[in-house]
Amino acid sequence: MSSKEEKYRELYAQAEGLMKGESDVVACMANLAALVHEAMGFWWTGFYRVVEGELLLGPFQGPVACVHIGYGRGVCGTAWKERRTVVVPDVEQFPGHIACSSLSRSEIVVPVMQGGEVVAVLDIDSRDLNTFDDTDSRWLEQIVALLPAMKP
Repeated sequence: MSSKEEKYRELYAQAEGLMKGESDVVACMANLAALVHEAMGFWWTGFYRVVEGELLLGPFQGPVACVHIGYGRGVCGTAWKERRTVVVPDVEQFPGHIACSSLSRSEIVVPVMQGGEVVAVLDIDSRDLNTFDDTDSRWLEQIVALLPAMKP
């Protein structure tokens, strides 16, 4: 088992413990962003929530970020529109990439699904190229599935 696999296994167990019995989704997002950011050492880790037809910045760790992202725009908007995890090895090669920071080099965006709909996305940026792979996708999808349901 790779060291990344081991880190995610431990991270998942910690996330499960943090989410147990918690019903406030924003508080859970805040703790998950901090947990993933700290454990994995990413450049930027945070959530965007679907609010009134756009992605609105939610809890995050890292430098300041874009506040509003439109449906289908950038990596986050694409993951929302396509309802799937999007891995970008080099953000400069992604058409329409929204550069909140010029230091971001690679990115992964994982949709948070509820009732078959995307209600938020987990966005993670790295300062290095080719940071994210199938291991990240698989584990982060499992981790965001731990979030409690968002209230309408």
